[in-house]
Parts: sequence; structure tokens; C-alpha cells
Amino acid sequence: MEKKPNVIYFLCDDLGWGDVSLLNPESKIETPNIDKLGSSGLVFTDAHSGSAVCTPSRYSILTGRYCWRTKELKEDVNGGFSPGLIRDGRKTLASELKKQGYSTACIGKWHIGMDWSVSEGSLPMQYLSDEMEDDVQYRIDYLKDIKNGPLDAGFDYYYGLSASLDMPPYTWLENNRVVDIPDIIISGEYGERCFRTGVGVSDWTHESVLPTIINKSKNYITECSKTDKPFFLYLPINGPHTPIVPKKEWIGKSGCGLYGDFIMEIDDYLGQISDTVKKAGIEDNTLIIFTSDNGPELFTHQYKENYSHSSTWKFRGYKRDNWEGGHRVPYIISWPSAVKAGRHTGQYVELVDIAATICDLVKIKISPDFCEDSYSMLPILLEDQGQSLRDFGIHHSSRGYWAVRMGKWKLLLHSGSGGNETACSEDGDIVQLYDMEKDPFESENIYKEHPELLLSIKQFCTDLIKNGRSTAGMPQPVENEGDWSQLVDLLDLSI
Repeated sequence: MEKKPNVIYFLCDDLGWGDVSLLNPESKIETPNIDKLGSSGLVFTDAHSGSAVCTPSRYSILTGRYCWRTKELKEDVNGGFSPGLIRDGRKTLASELKKQGYSTACIGKWHIGMDWSVSEGSLPMQYLSDEMEDDVQYRIDYLKDIKNGPLDAGFDYYYGLSASLDMPPYTWLENNRVVDIPDIIISGEYGERCFRTGVGVSDWTHESVLPTIINKSKNYITECSKTDKPFFLYLPINGPHTPIVPKKEWIGKSGCGLYGDFIMEIDDYLGQISDTVKKAGIEDNTLIIFTSDNGPELFTHQYKENYSHSSTWKFRGYKRDNWEGGHRVPYIISWPSAVKAGRHTGQYVELVDIAATICDLVKIKISPDFCEDSYSMLPILLEDQGQSLRDFGIHHSSRGYWAVRMGKWKLLLHSGSGGNETACSEDGDIVQLYDMEKDPFESENIYKEHPELLLSIKQFCTDLIKNGRSTAGMPQPVENEGDWSQLVDLLDLSI
């Protein structure tokens, strides 16, 4: 019987397309291990996250479903105390692989919500404020189990953070419990070391988080390699999201500020993961997937002036935005026994597609209530590409606005970026249409030249919502039907 492949999903946090030297020849940051992984596998040059911010992208990766379909999160992100988004027995890539005999682990940043127990039955605040610190600290019962977290989403083992490293609580979680009960209030900082004030443990250091995640992951890989069971390691790291906290030995190495130093450290850790796989003798039958949850943070624009480095390369926009810089991400898949090395593809894919891809690979029959928006990339991996994998995609900004990609066309259903920017032009255009073949950097809005496209995309979006899915199959229930402010501008637009 053919052995099922191991899967390692190495997910960076806010890494830009232009931060990878393999993709950006003008990059001032060296990423030799990312580049090496790319040369050993397949590099996607037109890959996109499910959203321009963290939580929605992570939800879509594990469920194969766009996060905007949930009634709980159509915009913004979760906080460290937000309730779980994956609930009511919803299937995930982890739960389905577990049924196939896989060992499953999540080590790193979760940020899809989990249900904390509270002393008086009241829901905790999504974010801590200076006025609420003590109140929130004492309302959480840290001795009780956490529900609707990673273990309930199909993972056998979990070790990590409830959300981003800039969000409390500043303590480790293992399985469904905190490792150490928060005992102090940690004062926040600003700038590149930015993090919020909130509850934490007295010996907490932000600099130690990423090394801990990597060491735990290396140990997990080594132990799994000693068994006959395949494994799925979901490895969402905390960087280069703020706080930018490279270890002391990496500071100054990049010549591109702390951000560049942090990325070089991350690159080194990817190399360590790859070396661990190789030393364990499982390299040929292990998929390593490397990507980012969205584009780089807005502050990285300063690096253009200070270091001549562009984290978005020539693409417009940043994290939170529906312009390309917000959601076009580095994406590499290496699988030595099956994926031919050194290939690049310009096929349009999304991070949501990994769920159907792995299910296709492992021969899991996908039920109607799973992978509603996920298309298998297996033909691309195995070079039997044929026609395009998908001819459309939905981009989702931090404010909940949509951008729709259909073939070469990209229509933004709003003015501005949908995230960081509010104004698009002096003309006040309320939508934007770009020809991505001729204008990949989104410089010329041509929506007035193609009124027929607006009408067809309007109908497409309406059907996409009504059917509860974008893939072929049985229509699924619609959450909050009718509450779709994303389409208002398009519906009201008169040409």
C-alpha cells in the first residue's frame, strides 16, 4: 500500500511577496532557505490569501470555505479572547486527515478564536483596553478547559498562542489549557515592537516565542518520523507580524532594519524545518507548503525610502487592502517524490484551495458541507494542468469589502483600497476595474469602459452568496442572508 504523504504547512504572518528574494530580484533581504525550497518544488507567482488580514485567511485554509460566509466575521480580525469561528462540528482539513489515520498538530499562532471560560458567565472583550485590563484578567477562569479551539477543529495536539503576538494573553496554551496562568499586566509598546497592554506571565519574552514554536515543531517532526503514521503539521508562525522581535544574534545581519533581520531569522527557521525532515529520512514523501496569510504591514513602506526595499515589490497596497499588495502572497509547494523541481506557474490560485488539494491527494471524498470554495491544485502540482484551475476569486479587505477576480479582470467593489485608504481618485469613482494582464499594478481604472462586466459580475456575486458555495455541488445554507453591504455600490451603480 502506498504510504500517504506527510504535510507541513509553514504559514508566515504578514510576509510580503517582495520580501522573498526568489520573487523579488530587487529585494534587499536575503532568503536563501525560502529560495532553496522554491528551487526544489513549485513556485506560484499569482497566489492569493483569502483575505487581506489574518483571521479570515486562516479560517479559509483549514475549512476550504471563505470566511465572509460566516455570520460572525465579515470584516476585521479576532482578538486573543474572541470566541471560536470553527464550531458546530464544521469539518476541517485536520479533522478529515485525522479520519485517514494522520497524526495532526497545530504549533504556533491560532487566531481563529476559541471559547474561554469566564467566572461570571459574561463574554470577554475582544480587545483589552487600559480601562478593562484588570476586569478582563479576573473574569477569565484560566483553570478551565478552552472549547472550540484547535482540538475541536481536528488537531490531536496544540501548542501556541491564542492570537497574534501583539494581543494578550501573553501565555502559552497547550491542548485546551494555558501552560501558565497570567499573573501580571504587561505594558504595551509602540513602533516596530508594537503590542497591546494586557495580561501575561511574569517571565514572558516576545523574542523567545518564534524559537519555541520552531523547536516544538522540530521535535514533533522527529517523533512522528519514528512511527508508521503520516502526519499533518500546521505551523503558523508569529512573524514578521509585529512585534518585530528578532533574536539578538540576528540584529543587524540583514542591513535592512529589524524587519529584514526578523525575516532572515524566519528564513533560517524554515531551513531548520527542512533539515529536520531530511535528517528524519522522510524528505521524499513530505509536502512542505510555504506561504503567508496576507501582505505586509503598512509600516513597511518606510523601508522603500530607508533601505530601497519594497515588501510588495511593484504591487499597489498593503495588508488590509484589496489592491494586490494586500493579498498576493509568496506560495511554494515542495514534494520531492511527486512535484518536479524548479517549476514556476502563473496560474491563479488561492490559499483556500489547499484543503481540496490535500483531500484529492489523499483520496478523501469531500462531502457537500466541506471545501465549499476550495479547488484542487493537484493537476498543477503533477503538471497535468489542462485548463485554468479557477477562473475567479474573491478578495476580502479588512473592512469587509470585496474585490472580484474573473480571468484577467479584477473589480474592486469600493473606492480606495478597501482597507488602509479611503479615497481612490479626485473623480470619486466608487468601483475600480483593472485588466490584470495589461495592468498588474492597478494604475488605470477602466470600469466606465466595460459596463457589461459590472452586470455579469453582479450576477455572479449574487449567485455565489445564494448557493453557499462556489464549487460544484449541493447548495449550502446561507448565514445572514441579505446582509451583504459589500455589494451595495455595485447594485446601485448606474452606467
